[in-house]
Amino acid sequence: MPISEAGYPLAAAVSPRVQVVETTGSTNADVVAAVMEDPDRWPHLSVLLTNDQRAGRGRLDRSWTTPAGTALAVSAVVRVPGLPVESRGWIPLIAGAAMTRALAEQLHGTGHAARLKWPNDVLMDGGKICGILAEVVPGQPDVVVVGAGVNTRMPRTDLPVATATSFASVGLECDDDRLLADYLRALQEQLDALRASRGDAAASGVLAEVETLCSTLGMEVVVSLPDGSKLEGRAQRIDEHGRLVVESGDVATTVAAGDVTHVRLQGHLGR
Repeated sequence: MPISEAGYPLAAAVSPRVQVVETTGSTNADVVAAVMEDPDRWPHLSVLLTNDQRAGRGRLDRSWTTPAGTALAVSAVVRVPGLPVESRGWIPLIAGAAMTRALAEQLHGTGHAARLKWPNDVLMDGGKICGILAEVVPGQPDVVVVGAGVNTRMPRTDLPVATATSFASVGLECDDDRLLADYLRALQEQLDALRASRGDAAASGVLAEVETLCSTLGMEVVVSLPDGSKLEGRAQRIDEHGRLVVESGDVATTVAAGDVTHVRLQGHLGR
């Protein structure tokens, strides 16, 4: 499906720069390079988007491709000079929560539901519909590029894995412009709250926002850790630094990074 001739007026009302490209390798790589070359042309909440990304990237240097016209890839510039460095680990979680809220607006009244999987994958009815990758611009520590890929018009036969889903696979149409505008507004709202609280996620309400949306809490999980080991237990809570606390017997382990697999619901916290 080609880029909409109507453009993105709702997103443009939120963002100072909405740049659309017909195709690219990676929107994140493009924006990082562009900000390094001419930072003044990419103010806060500037975005680059396409529905034909050929070399998307995810956590742990994973890459993937999607058929043209089946997914929305968007990268946003986030400038956080007033946010303490130790609190910037919340940015990917805030982005995941913002996209969860935006997708929930699209799904209102359809019988489908959007939830957040720690740290920043977005699920629809338990299947992954969106992944997020945040990268600090080299040499510019106050600038983060947040990339998101949403499976919009991807038919079921093109889904990369059995645990993925899309709007089209359940018979729904996505309003890309509205989705992007809602996402950017929610992203800005939570960043403003975190900055106003000087990085205190609990005092700002950011921690509560993420926990409210996070379906990982209360689940039995298997966490694949960066060193190749696995941690099994119950996802109990998210701590003040955005880390997942997993209980296994009487031992509580704090996880800063890892891939989480949901095993079963324990009924904890009603989520």
